[in-house]
Amino acid sequence: MRNSIANHLKIKLTVALFAGFCLGCPAHLWSGEPLRIVTSFYPVYVAALNVTAGVPGVVVSNLASPHIGCLHDYQLTAGDMRRLAEADVLLVNGAGMEPFLGKVAEQSPRVRVVAVSEGIPLLENNPHVWVSLAGARQQTANIASALAAADPDQADAFRANAATYQAALSDLEEKMRTALAPYAGTPIVTFHEAFPYFARDFGLDLAGVIGREHGAEPSARELADTVKLVRARQVKALFAEPQFPDQSARVVARETGVPVYSLDPVVTGPSDPVAARGAFLLAMEKNLEVLQEALR
Repeated sequence: MRNSIANHLKIKLTVALFAGFCLGCPAHLWSGEPLRIVTSFYPVYVAALNVTAGVPGVVVSNLASPHIGCLHDYQLTAGDMRRLAEADVLLVNGAGMEPFLGKVAEQSPRVRVVAVSEGIPLLENNPHVWVSLAGARQQTANIASALAAADPDQADAFRANAATYQAALSDLEEKMRTALAPYAGTPIVTFHEAFPYFARDFGLDLAGVIGREHGAEPSARELADTVKLVRARQVKALFAEPQFPDQSARVVARETGVPVYSLDPVVTGPSDPVAARGAFLLAMEKNLEVLQEALR
């Protein structure tokens, strides 16, 4: 299954790569100056790599390590500030995900900051909109628009790449809707707040979210309340995330007999650009497999 998605994406990206080169070089390339794009963290990096695939004279780099995860407590380093000082565009998730944006505006006023979640309705001010495939598509469109404005000569290439990636996201979303339709209304509990958009999109009942803050373990009282919730709602599965310890989920599992599975919000992944381009689609394919196993 993974190979089919990877090959599908590879074919589409190859077409986009050819199209990008056929459009010719923009003016800034003749001066030897690339368009320097910096992304805040992994989901934005993946989307930006897809939008810029094969477009010459574009450099994409990521601030946070691809192993860090969400940025709720991220602190900019001196190296980050040097990179931002040289950047043309900083693509951020926005919606409150990056607490350091005030420092960027103060110390790197030249860089254009683009919040790629702009225009996406939020659920209770939750910034994890990319975990929805519809949200990921909108972020991709926003990135293409921002880069087209930054480099008009390459606008067609950015938009063509965005359309290619959006089509792949749509195909996978339709596949997931069909596969998960039999489980609509099934109550689940997650151990972080990354999945409300995902649950909404696929008709799952997010009965509870435990440990909403990254790195903060739930208290004994919270765990006891979760045990009661799981029993009362007849929750079928508990879901932890691969980026964080699952001890709390295991405690609830021992008390209730409800198994723990792993759902990936794709905040970490391979740093190699070629591998990273397909990371979101592959992770969502795996999430589908996990859900089908957990909810059957």
